[in-house]
Amino acid sequence: MAKRKRLTPAQPTYLAPTPEGKSSSPLGAGPSIGSAPIAQVASEASTHAALQELSGVLENARAKGLMIAELPLGAIDASHLVRDRLEQNPEEMEALMASLRARGQQTPIEVVAVETGGGGITHGLISGWRRLTALRRLYEETSEPRFANVLARVIEPGSAEDAYVAMVEENEIRVNLSHYERARIAVRALHEGVFENQKLALQGLFANATRARRSKIGTFVTLVEALDDVLFYPTAITERLGLSLVREMELDAGFAETLRQELSLTDRPTAEVEVEILMRVLSAAQTPAPQAEGPEQSLNKAPDPVSPPVSNTAKPQPRPRARSLSSTMAPGERLILNAGPGLRLGFSPDEKKIELMGDGVTDQLMEELQDWLRRRQG
Repeated sequence: MAKRKRLTPAQPTYLAPTPEGKSSSPLGAGPSIGSAPIAQVASEASTHAALQELSGVLENARAKGLMIAELPLGAIDASHLVRDRLEQNPEEMEALMASLRARGQQTPIEVVAVETGGGGITHGLISGWRRLTALRRLYEETSEPRFANVLARVIEPGSAEDAYVAMVEENEIRVNLSHYERARIAVRALHEGVFENQKLALQGLFANATRARRSKIGTFVTLVEALDDVLFYPTAITERLGLSLVREMELDAGFAETLRQELSLTDRPTAEVEVEILMRVLSAAQTPAPQAEGPEQSLNKAPDPVSPPVSNTAKPQPRPRARSLSSTMAPGERLILNAGPGLRLGFSPDEKKIELMGDGVTDQLMEELQDWLRRRQG
């Protein structure tokens, strides 16, 4: 009868990883067995799936503009889209710069990736022109590294139309755009082929506006197309004045050219002067010219027996005066004009109030104004 061989119990650490420098073989020779192959495959598959999921989440967040990137100032093309704000308030810009100095950038700008061009440009600006400008000015003044970059949301608009809409919506929320500025962005978007026609441009850019407001913006489009390259202070044109100018353009085909000639030939140091020119030309066009009598009509017409003889010394009749600035303003409207370097003039006709604001308001200016008022009253 054969003798049975006794088996030793299984070793629980047989498949465990072998410490570095030691052999797993009982004889000290041969390769280490390590973990089971099926466990390694499962671990690698799980890691790969987790990385793919994380990559998908990040890509989706980036596509929706939910991720904030830190970009160099020089990598942003501020002229990627035509801006819809023609002028910036110096005091508001100084306040923004002071806030950036104290608290840093709190709200990111919006940019879109563009094809790499000259000068290291990688992104185009969609909204946030004021913040980008303020940071650039701070960096130029201080050279501090904390102002060298800008926080930005990188979005991927489906078309140039979406980019323009995003810019307009951002500015509509933050600043009070004039009708001229709204019309100007519509005109530029049309010229760049973003929209097929003016109606689609107004509906796409100002979808949240009322139909009446879109109609007024559309009227100002005519003004932009006719005078944009010759106006110095277009935002000073009130709604009533702008609508009156366009109405006269529609009645008289040569009125726009008359305006262009008058503006080109006249010095316009301030917005008030430019507005006065527009009002004067408009008033002259609206005043009917006297009808001249033909030679036969003047010869056959009997003299008016009750009309007094015309004296050679009679005073000439004064020319009709242009309408006042307040007559072109809506009730409760407040007009802000540039009155010179460092000066802004506020005019509120309903409140009977004129204000001077800005760095140019000094003691010397106060004395000069007092002297001028005394001479005027004298």
